[in-house]
Parts: sequence; structure tokens; C-alpha cells
Amino acid sequence: MGKIVAVTGNEACAEALRQINPDVCAAYPITPATDLMQRFSGFVNDGKVDTELVLVESEHSAMSACIGAAAAGGRVGTATSSQGLALMWEMLHIAAGTRLPIVMPLVNRALSAPLNIHGDHSDGMGARDTGWIQLYSENAQEAYDNTIMAFRIAEHMDIRLPAMPCMDGFIVSHSIERVEYIDDADVKSFVGKFQAVNPLLDLDNPKSYGPLILTDLYHEYKRAQHEVMTKVPGVVLEVAADFEKMTGRKYGLFETYRLEDAEIAIVVMSSAAGTTKDIIDQYRDKGVKIGLLKPRMFRPFPYAEIAQALEHVKAIAVLDRADSFGGLGPLYSEIAGAVMQMSTKPAVTGKIFGLGGRDYLPDQAEQVIDELMEIAKTGKVEIVKEYIGVRE
Repeated sequence: MGKIVAVTGNEACAEALRQINPDVCAAYPITPATDLMQRFSGFVNDGKVDTELVLVESEHSAMSACIGAAAAGGRVGTATSSQGLALMWEMLHIAAGTRLPIVMPLVNRALSAPLNIHGDHSDGMGARDTGWIQLYSENAQEAYDNTIMAFRIAEHMDIRLPAMPCMDGFIVSHSIERVEYIDDADVKSFVGKFQAVNPLLDLDNPKSYGPLILTDLYHEYKRAQHEVMTKVPGVVLEVAADFEKMTGRKYGLFETYRLEDAEIAIVVMSSAAGTTKDIIDQYRDKGVKIGLLKPRMFRPFPYAEIAQALEHVKAIAVLDRADSFGGLGPLYSEIAGAVMQMSTKPAVTGKIFGLGGRDYLPDQAEQVIDELMEIAKTGKVEIVKEYIGVRE
């Protein structure tokens, strides 16, 4: 295997990009993803990769350049956060609809207004319906691993869709953690040589991109795009199995923690899962049968598999680090959809936490578990959506 290092999440993702050595990277700096691309640009400057690094005037231009490079026939990567992702929104749909396997680490950050540079999931949730694969990471190791796997998933010949490996801004992107790097040769072998599909630079076989499709075929085209997405979970598991053989690190569509015999469960993504696991251990020591489900693949969302994993519990609390104003939390809505497939439906409550980088503290996890215990006894949910950790 490779070496064990103490690095930030941004450093780890930059190292993954160095090892993969994409043909083109078009990027525009935005906090907290700036550090990631700055480190990768250092690799370009030092000749450690032969990537063509394109400096552009905005994030919209960055994704536009990535689309052009991918359509031309190159392996393409970039990174962004928050307002940068929002400015790309138009082009995100075009990248997915054109089936271009661009990989873009997303350093999750709050959206303005008011201006906030710290971590929550409002940017990723805003892009959830753009047609991109989304993988969420609990820590720097998972961010590194997910970035490597994202290229293999996105470029799979049955998929050819863009992918966002996500990590929490500052909490993961700027915190130093223990990470085990993989040897360069193993990464290159794992990801494999890039295979271009219908490249524009194949001048012997001319083709065009971006056709106009009106009412005669647009509906069918989108159904076909949906059908490609239904193949993604199988490819994610296939790639994860090969990754486990190489590294010993196991990944699935989601992770469960002490869930097998649980009577109540918390569902939460990314870095907050670590704190939740610690509090679960404390309540287990008191005899409380509490477990956790941490979604890894948020798009496409594995409804059936999650329903099967949660079908035996009496009550579920879903913790969202983003809100859908005027609606329920985005993760809550997905879990509620999964619960509707169960023959015996557990009670489900939703909590909004940690917006704008607000710390998720142990006492908040304790509050959620205490409420879950009461819900499991009564079967009644008093509040479907509640902000926790709010100053009064």
C-alpha cells in the first residue's frame, strides 16, 4: 500500500487529482475549495502532472471549459464550493445531459445571503436535481477515496455521468487528519486509461454536441437519462468492491453503525456522523438500542436499500445540514420516501442543524436520541421539522 500522512481534506483531494493526472482542469477559486485547487496548481507548476490547467473568469466559465474539454475527449476534473456551484448551475445540467464524466470535488459551504464561508450542505442540495452523481464523505480519508472512486464510476462505459465527491467545508477540508494514501501506480491502475466516447477531436469521424430537441423527443431523452442513473448504484458497489480488494477499506451506498438490532435510528451525512457515533456508544452503554445510517451516495438515492436497512426500527430522526424553505429537509424528504416503501412504517422526525458552520455538539445528539426514545414509546411525532442548536 501507500503511506500514512497527516493532511487536510483539501490536501488529500489534491493528492488524488495528482495521482489521477486529468488531461484538463478548468477552475476558479472560491473558499473553502481554493486551497484544494491551489495545491493542485502547485503540482502543475512543478511538473508533477501534465494537466492543462485553465484559469477562467468565473465558475460558470470553469464548468463551460470543463464541458468543452470533456466533449473534445479528455479526462477532466475541477473543484468548487457554494456560490461557485450556484453560478455553474446552468452548465451542471448540460454536463449531465450530455453525459460527460467530469469529476468535481465539492467542498460543501453555505449559500448567501447573508454571506457565510463555512460548511453546510445547502450547495450540494441545491444541485441534487442536476443529474450529477453525489458521494458524501465523513472525513479526509473518505474524501480522498471517494475522489479516486468517482473517476472510475463517472467514466464507466455504462454510466458516463459527471460526479461530485463532497466533503464538509473547513470541518474536513481544512482539518488535519490521518490519511492513508495509495501508491501512485495502484491509483493509475485502478482508475485505468481514459476512454473517450464520441470525441470532438476525432476529425475523421465528425460529430456535434448540444442538439436542439423539442417536444418530439425531449421527454424520451430525459427518461433515458433517468435509466442511466438507475445503473449507478450497481457500478458504485462494483467499484467499491475493487477498491476494498486494493486497500482493505470497505464502502457501500451507505454506512450503518450499530443498526442491526437498533430500535431507534439517526440518519445523518458527512462529518456529523462521527460525533453521532460517539454519543450512540454512550447510550448503548446505558442499554438504549440506538443505531446510525450514514448515506454515502445521495444521488441517485438508494430508496429500496435504505428502506431495507431501516425497516426494523420504531423511530427515525433525520438530521439535515440544509433546509428546503417552505418544505421539509432535503434528506428528510428522501428518507420519508424510503419509509413509504415499508410495510410497517416507523415514525420519522426531522431536524435542521449546523447551518453556516454552526458546531454540531454532543448535547444536540443527546437531545435527538432522548426525543427518539419518547417517540418509540408513544408512536407520536410532535414536531416534524425543528431547528436544533439555535440560540434563543
